[in-house]
Amino acid sequence: MIDPQKFDWLVNPRHGTPGVTILPTAGFRRAKATITGWPGYEPTPLLTLPGIADVAEVRIKHEGSRFGLGSFKALGGAYAVANLLAAELSRQDIARAATSGDLTDGRYLDATQAITVTCATDGNHGRSVAWGAEQFHCRCVIFVHGTVSQGRVDAIARFGAEVVRVSGNYDDAVREADKQARQQNWFVVSDTSYPGYTEVPRDVMQGYRLMADEAADQWTGAPPTHVFIQAGVGGAAASVSVQMRARFTPAPLLVVVEPDRAACLLASAANGAPTVVQGDLDTIMAGLACGEPSLLAWQELERAAFAFMSIPDEAAIGCLRFLSAQGHEIGESGVAGLAGLLLAAADPAARAALRLTNHSRVLLFGTEGVTDPVVYDRIRHSRQS
Repeated sequence: MIDPQKFDWLVNPRHGTPGVTILPTAGFRRAKATITGWPGYEPTPLLTLPGIADVAEVRIKHEGSRFGLGSFKALGGAYAVANLLAAELSRQDIARAATSGDLTDGRYLDATQAITVTCATDGNHGRSVAWGAEQFHCRCVIFVHGTVSQGRVDAIARFGAEVVRVSGNYDDAVREADKQARQQNWFVVSDTSYPGYTEVPRDVMQGYRLMADEAADQWTGAPPTHVFIQAGVGGAAASVSVQMRARFTPAPLLVVVEPDRAACLLASAANGAPTVVQGDLDTIMAGLACGEPSLLAWQELERAAFAFMSIPDEAAIGCLRFLSAQGHEIGESGVAGLAGLLLAAADPAARAALRLTNHSRVLLFGTEGVTDPVVYDRIRHSRQS
């Protein structure tokens, strides 16, 4: 299915230790009630992948149709924009409790048009923030680093956002967005958190939980034993982790999968503290090309993740091609969990350590569809080295 590849893995020595609650249940209830009320909302499908990895069941949640934006991130960035605008309208004593419907209808248009939201992105989060800004009638500036494809830049700009390229990698773009926001009195809507900046990313992550909640609703039969979930800064992985623990007892074992060129969570787990990975983070899994863990995500994953893995680009390429041949168009950043499963299942030591057996039931998340057709076709038809 995919050729054997070198990969790294680590069973988390702190798995199961007590920790803080990063995503309160009440916050998720509000996010779910809001997002499921948006026009165009419908659950994305949970697909079965039969006969792979020598396990009993593999199912993958396919996020390619989410709100027409192509990825799960539609759930987070836009929701956080709505919350931020409502909070600012309240602070300005314009509206005490503006709803996303109020914002969409332009009820406070004069005020919202004077507000600018911003963030850094590898593509998908910025598209969600730009879409939210268009839906809720505020200005938007998105920062991208040099290797973000032009197709992804164009997709963001289609929602009326100004897109600014900066030198360096994703983490440099995060810092530039933060710097410009402070100088221009803009509002950062980031999917990564750091000391002193957690409330907006918390809203983003509460939105992400809906993806996992839908998957739990759609799962039939005996519950999943494992979840393999890809990570960049870790926000989606942490959100899935929280919701799996909320919906299943016992919770499935969570395995976090990263590109080997941007494995900041694996490094953090190995060091027992948040660790920054340096370099250009050049991986085809562009949405996962992040070198600094999100603070909130790490607070969840340092104790709730069962294991961490890093995989090479070649494994993701093989999985993208395999899924394409099955009729499932899932993008290069959305296949990492599947790649991690296949590599681990074929390696006797990793298989045993991760407790994979022929009775295991595995849940995956195809977190994006084809977000850049040119890049997708190039990867699908390229010759692997």
